Amino acid sequence: MSIDTLRDLMPAYAKDISLNLGSLASETVLTDQQKWGCFLASAHAVGVAPVVKAIEAAAAEKLSPEAMTAAKSAAAIMGMNNIYYRSLHLMKNQEYTTLPARLRMNILANPGVDKMDFELWSTAVSAINGCGACMDAHESELRKHGVPAAQVQTALRIASVVHAASRIAASETALQG
Repeated sequence: MSIDTLRDLMPAYAKDISLNLGSLASETVLTDQQKWGCFLASAHAVGVAPVVKAIEAAAAEKLSPEAMTAAKSAAAIMGMNNIYYRSLHLMKNQEYTTLPARLRMNILANPGVDKMDFELWSTAVSAINGCGACMDAHESELRKHGVPAAQVQTALRIASVVHAASRIAASETALQG
């Protein structure tokens, strides 16, 4: 499976999503590692089988095994952190923000790829999971290290299109079942 195969799965009503998948796959604002890591982390964050399979196949052609693992790790750790920190952000009782999280997050210190690439992937996954606190924290780290706004925006665009493609694939599968 490939991005073109995934695009072919999009029904006529999702033509814009198909076109966006194609243009983002050709995007040059990010390095291949940054771009395909965003695609892969985003696909794993949503977890819809045909999308994960297609993006895994496409990413495997562009990413090292270490980068593939790191992108999946970004989806995994943000799956936990986004829920925890979004909850703290939304709760009125701020006492919880003073308590230690006591959640293992070792992957953040040594993700196995360039730290800024991992931060970019974490930003994309945090957008999918709707955690404003995490998006702000990761975006701030990226900007502090000189990552341009256009690169952050491209990661967010990838996250949004992969999310949309995943929701469409899930609903089309539900209609067939």
